[in-house]
Amino acid sequence: MFVPGQASDRNIVDFNLLSLNQFIKHQNSLNLSDITNIGKTWDKHRANAELVSNYYARASDHELNNYAWRIKICSKCLEFKLSPEEAGGIFKLKLLHTRFCRVRHCPVCQWRRSLMWKAKAYKILPQVVTDYPKYRWLFVTLTVKNCQISELRTTLDAMNKAFKGLTELKAWPAKGWVKSLEVTKGRDGISAHPHLHILAIVQPSYFSHGYLSQAKWVTLWQQCLHIDYEPVVHISAIAKQHDPTILIPEILKYQVKESDLIADREWFLELTRQLHKTRAIATGGVLRHYMRELEEKNQDLINCGEEMDEANQRTVSFRWDHKLHKYNCEG
Repeated sequence: MFVPGQASDRNIVDFNLLSLNQFIKHQNSLNLSDITNIGKTWDKHRANAELVSNYYARASDHELNNYAWRIKICSKCLEFKLSPEEAGGIFKLKLLHTRFCRVRHCPVCQWRRSLMWKAKAYKILPQVVTDYPKYRWLFVTLTVKNCQISELRTTLDAMNKAFKGLTELKAWPAKGWVKSLEVTKGRDGISAHPHLHILAIVQPSYFSHGYLSQAKWVTLWQQCLHIDYEPVVHISAIAKQHDPTILIPEILKYQVKESDLIADREWFLELTRQLHKTRAIATGGVLRHYMRELEEKNQDLINCGEEMDEANQRTVSFRWDHKLHKYNCEG
């Protein structure tokens, strides 16, 4: 029996030599999830991509129909390379080539984009900490009441305008920030809940001079939104001894949960229309210089931060089986 290696949410997995020999011997009868736990992740995202493709195919909008075709051929074949580690008998499996559709709400591409953002942030943030060693970090979530999915764009425009106003206030404490948008499906199944996640760097003196209480954050956000109710605001500070990279998975996660993408076709199609050409990630202040790569378009979704030696490579390919919902090995 083939024993899979260990893997994280990234696209490298270790093999021991015995497992590699077994793999070579039995590869024609194996699928990706037999070899590595991340194979199950690939299977899940690709299966959900088929659902999303079908949603787009049944839409009345021609542009959405085009998305259906692009997603249908997305990541159908995965080519990985096996490279030996310096430690004897250990091999790494890494994605070498595939075709991504880059449709914003394709579950596969959304997952890969999140991995790419995280990989870049993990490399960048340590330099920020080195350059600003005494500065502190805040994690802020700014919310509004749920809106109808058909009113999402209008709501986001108001939130982004309010956030810009917030950063221009004298009381605004951050010297730099990364802002990400998340939209979740309302509990009623028809509304949308947009909210902003902000990772902010503040001066060392923030907690003694210029500190904003929870109530003050709520008041300022309410004033900038020009609303007649108190919005929910969450603020947490990262302890001095903790690295701000612990928040990368939260700030750079999916814009829309995959379960929400596939839950209801009409809600999803309207979400696509409402989020068209909106920005998922934005940076400001001193962090813009460091983090502007996160805002670039046409980013590399294959090499999500990992580098491997090109020498002594063996490659292996897997093709998507839409009936079994698995990636099968190609001999």
